[in-house]
Amino acid sequence: MKDRYLEITYRKGKVVAAYLYLPRQPREKVKKTTQTAEGILVDYGKGGRPIGIEITAPRQISRQDINQVIAKLNLPPFADEELAPLLAA
Repeated sequence: MKDRYLEITYRKGKVVAAYLYLPRQPREKVKKTTQTAEGILVDYGKGGRPIGIEITAPRQISRQDINQVIAKLNLPPFADEELAPLLAA
């Protein structure tokens, strides 16, 4: 996968979790997961490269929270429109 994208999980019409897929190799598996902020987990693949960000408390997370984690990972910030579905939920 070359591009990053957002996947949101709903239960009974309410957001319960979200996952930000980061660029990764086809079929790359998670080798390690760390909590980087309250309600935010980062998945790392082979070689310690971040491949995804799990948001376990989407209603408590802001765009700023997500972009702070992204900055710590030395990745470009997410634009408002990339996170709009999550923040609107």
